[in-house]
Amino acid sequence: MFKNKWEQWMRFLRNDIGIDLGTANMLVYVKGKGIILNEPSVVAVNQKTGQVVAVGIEAKNMLGRTPPHIIAVRPIVEGVVSDFEVTEEMIHYLLNKAQTVSKKILGPRVLVGVPSGITNVETRAVRDATKNAGASEVHIVEEPMSAAIGMHLPIRDPVGNMVIDIGGGTADIVIISLGGVVSSKNVKIAGDKLNNDIISYIRNEFKIIIGEKTAENVKTCVIALLSGEIPLETKARGRDLVTGLPKEVMVTDSDIRDAVSHSVEALIEAVKEVLEVTPPEVLSDIMRRGVYLTGGGALIKGLSDILSEETKIPVYIADNPLTCVVRGTGIILEKLEEYKDILIADENDISNKT
Repeated sequence: MFKNKWEQWMRFLRNDIGIDLGTANMLVYVKGKGIILNEPSVVAVNQKTGQVVAVGIEAKNMLGRTPPHIIAVRPIVEGVVSDFEVTEEMIHYLLNKAQTVSKKILGPRVLVGVPSGITNVETRAVRDATKNAGASEVHIVEEPMSAAIGMHLPIRDPVGNMVIDIGGGTADIVIISLGGVVSSKNVKIAGDKLNNDIISYIRNEFKIIIGEKTAENVKTCVIALLSGEIPLETKARGRDLVTGLPKEVMVTDSDIRDAVSHSVEALIEAVKEVLEVTPPEVLSDIMRRGVYLTGGGALIKGLSDILSEETKIPVYIADNPLTCVVRGTGIILEKLEEYKDILIADENDISNKT
């Protein structure tokens, strides 16, 4: 009874916050309020003073447009913390936003989603950065598991669930049954890799250099892995390699298919590799139930059809795939004790128990 009373008081005094700390976007869920933030994972830093100038959408608008002493950086690269201090500042910004929405006395309890297969060192970096940013309690969950919970898949049942989470830096291919991972693979083929493919292709074919933001715009406008009746096209502006002057070219969906074909093939091979090491009974469940696509990559036109054709398994795109992970963190926070076994254990807790 005392324990229940204490938990009720703690719920009253502190916020429960879920964070999807993605390479491309950061999303924040606050218990009782829902998703309150969805912004790019970009931070602008003044190198002269060492101070953070802007975070999120404001910082993304600065990409490629800053003076030499101000740099706009992505502190999360391929799902890994590449700059600890800037990541800490970014999480501090997220927690401040959340605390402003729902003011509480104590530091929040935070659940952070990270890519599958993350190392102990990388997990510790995320945990430490979140604690230093003001969290009183930090829990870590793998993003595909959180996405599966966000999609309300029966992860506790003795049945196979396959989730492919394609984000900005990594693609997580995971098969889940009885609350655990049966087989998985993490590959660095995701949104950023496709952007780089497009930049390289346009440089080689059209002899112009475009920026990352332009590549992202081209990708979202005309990417289609299957040719349609009406061809898609958009303008790409950059610097001419020969003259050094501004140049504009027209890019079609056919160009983008050529640009990203190798990466898409590698992603399909990775999916097949996971299926090859999956037990037959679990595989039969997946053949019957299908594969679930989530993350920003799920929105690529034709990807689900190609995956289905190559694997001979139905492929479904999750409802609102960009928010599956953060919705999952919200569900986990509601019943944290029930989901304790799926969280990544804190090394300090393990050493204390032993």
